[in-house]
Amino acid sequence: MIAIYENPSAEKLKEILQRPSYNFSKIEKVVEPILDKVKRGGDKALKKLALEYDHVELEDLWVSESEFDTADSHVPDTLKEAIQMAYSNVKKFHEAQHQDKLVMEVMPGVVCSRRSVPIQKVGLYVPGGSAPLFSTVLMLAVPAILAGCQEVIISSPTNRLGEINPVVLYAANLVGVKRVLKLGGAQAIAAMGYGTQTVPKVDKIFGPGNQYVTVAKQMLAKQDVAIDMPAGPSEVLVAVDKHSNAAYAASDLLAQAEHGPDSQVVLVSTSKKKAAEINEEVVKQLEKLSRKKIAEKALGLSAMIVVEDKKEMLQIINDYGPEHLIISTEKAEKLAEKVVNAGSVFVGEFTPESAGDYASGTNHTLPTNGWAKSF
Repeated sequence: MIAIYENPSAEKLKEILQRPSYNFSKIEKVVEPILDKVKRGGDKALKKLALEYDHVELEDLWVSESEFDTADSHVPDTLKEAIQMAYSNVKKFHEAQHQDKLVMEVMPGVVCSRRSVPIQKVGLYVPGGSAPLFSTVLMLAVPAILAGCQEVIISSPTNRLGEINPVVLYAANLVGVKRVLKLGGAQAIAAMGYGTQTVPKVDKIFGPGNQYVTVAKQMLAKQDVAIDMPAGPSEVLVAVDKHSNAAYAASDLLAQAEHGPDSQVVLVSTSKKKAAEINEEVVKQLEKLSRKKIAEKALGLSAMIVVEDKKEMLQIINDYGPEHLIISTEKAEKLAEKVVNAGSVFVGEFTPESAGDYASGTNHTLPTNGWAKSF
């Protein structure tokens, strides 16, 4: 069950919506020596760190052509078709965002122009762990390829046999990225940020990751390399009213909760009865999840908030600035037009977050931790 709060005070609301936090100074003490080892030791240090942290002995830091071929044979045809459809949609939507050169004569004889050029070298981090995010390959690599970046490399953790998830490699090959590093964690960020004997130093690093990856990116961003944005645990806010489908809303909450134990899910409802109904659905659907234990931990950090009207609902949405916002209310489009702080907005009951996370065409690399207010 998720805790339900009815018309909480402003002070209580702030407490309820407090995001999971980390002891960053403690994490920095772990990350700093890793960065230093890579900076001084290069490839040799990377192989030692892979053995120490991932318990894998790497002969080569890079994925070989034969490994790409092997990965292709391990991906089911049905999944290949799904990834190809996602790739097509993501590519189509991002191609439309291309900006033409702007040329303007601002006064007689004075001509100003503006054109967009690609970042030359980019490093893309694709998380592994309990759920390798092959969709992140599409979300990061498609824009990089379309922009015309001269050098695009991907780094992703391996299993203990030194193998990257085959679906990650299939997606990389599909979009045209052949340079894939077998590295995860802070050492992967260090490799791309500093450069080594075989790893090029990139100009900017993109991609989500755990707290060690995030801190490594932030530490390197102080002087060595640019990063996309700060990243925290994934989150969703689902807005409902008395007309909403309880089963759908519960599925939306659980789809986010199973991302990780530190994910935060929030429901804001103008109906106390509907909130209780959705809570019952959450309990029922939770039993069927393969990642039940992970979702349960996330639900413990989550909340259902009952408010008087949609004006209050909108205030909470814009104050919180969710990474993902799902509006499953009556006249959802009208409410969506008034949202100013959200990473990605899913409008209507038939628009689940998972559509945007995988295949609709929009990007799932989004600002978390309230950064939607400024990114």
